Amino acid sequence: MPHATIDLDIAYEGVILPDATRLTRIGTPEDVAKNTDWDEIGASFTGLRGAGYVAWYPIATEVANLSEGDDLFEVVGRWKSRESEATIKVNLAVTAKYEEAPQILLNEHLCPTSALEATSEPNQRVVADCELLTFAHHSATLLIADYLSLTTPHLDVRYLRGHDDAARAYADTAEQVSPLIADWFGPARQKARVADLPDSNDAPFENGALLLTPLSHDSANLAGLSAAHQLTHASFASFRPWIEEGLAHFAQALYLEQQKGRPAAIEYMGLHRSALSEIEGAGTLPRSEDEVNHSLIRTANEELSRSKAMCVWWMLRDMIGDAALKKGLAAYRADQDKDPSYLPRLISAQTQRDLEWFFDDWVYRDRGLPDFKVESAFARKALPNSWVVAVTVDNLGTAGAEVPIIVKFAGGQASKRLEVRAKNRATIRIETPATPEEIVVNDGSVPESDVTNNTFKVEPPQS
Repeated sequence: MPHATIDLDIAYEGVILPDATRLTRIGTPEDVAKNTDWDEIGASFTGLRGAGYVAWYPIATEVANLSEGDDLFEVVGRWKSRESEATIKVNLAVTAKYEEAPQILLNEHLCPTSALEATSEPNQRVVADCELLTFAHHSATLLIADYLSLTTPHLDVRYLRGHDDAARAYADTAEQVSPLIADWFGPARQKARVADLPDSNDAPFENGALLLTPLSHDSANLAGLSAAHQLTHASFASFRPWIEEGLAHFAQALYLEQQKGRPAAIEYMGLHRSALSEIEGAGTLPRSEDEVNHSLIRTANEELSRSKAMCVWWMLRDMIGDAALKKGLAAYRADQDKDPSYLPRLISAQTQRDLEWFFDDWVYRDRGLPDFKVESAFARKALPNSWVVAVTVDNLGTAGAEVPIIVKFAGGQASKRLEVRAKNRATIRIETPATPEEIVVNDGSVPESDVTNNTFKVEPPQS
């Protein structure tokens, strides 16, 4: 009956051991597979990541088999979306050889535990009551370990014994990143939380406000990227994955730009763009259906809600500038987000530009990717030390974008931005202080289906 409830008693049991068979079966190298599927129940460490890895709680969803080419994580994504408002309560009893009661975490929440109780030698027993009020598009991840704690103004680190120096180094890096994140996304609503993994080769796993990662000296190079991601989650919350996850990945690119410049940020995004191109080129549904099902507002594909959304935020920033985008984000209130156009409207209100076409191509629908080609370029000398080149760009793709046009000449380059809608062309004139030699459309900041046609040699300029 509508609005009725039903109580079910479900018997559910199993043994959980480290097992990477599902990945080795599809050709993943054994060492990579083991470091990816590291879930286990062990004497010194227990880590269970939930649906998509180890379903340690009952779930109901369609079958997905990696070895048969099924998109497991898209299936899990749909399940997460359906259960985003679900609550989980766990009464946990753990028996092992302990000197002190272990810390037990359910996602980022530390569970209250009882004092150690003596059982059969040499074991002790501890009981915990854990509660997760909402899944919020994440898995229910359970951690049990003899963690030590390190707290800074913006970070809560749970680390294993012997990893003290690495934990401190990570925390120091996070504090250095925090001003950038506060400038873009506002003050933190909560502390970012990081939990240590026992094997330095284990693959990190991000679950909302909680990051699981090995804390070792080898992790120092990635600390800034990880901290930018987690601090963004601590500052900005949305129940829409393309906003929450997209902004967290966008923050990583911002961090790299701050540290090493724009080329480093674009190179990082390039790692995501390659996966995005594969997804956009592998649609199995008719294009009209893909446009709806793979749109950022509906997709269950994590690569789209992370990688594509990151590119969308970067493109928006290039189009309207830092100040306007920051104001739009600052006006966002999750409790007022009642329809998919809410945040786009807040951003559009900060600029005089028409952005509806952009959101329609990239957010509301999945139009695919643009494909830019320099159709022609004509240069002429304007003044004794000035040349003007007229560049016409074709967009052969099915999504529009504003793209940088770069004119290279001996000793430097000049650039302007040009908006080219899908299946259209546009022309721009760019001045240079020396003879133009080559045109490059797109510096890598805009995802494209084909980048092999992005350069054009300029004929000697007319007098």
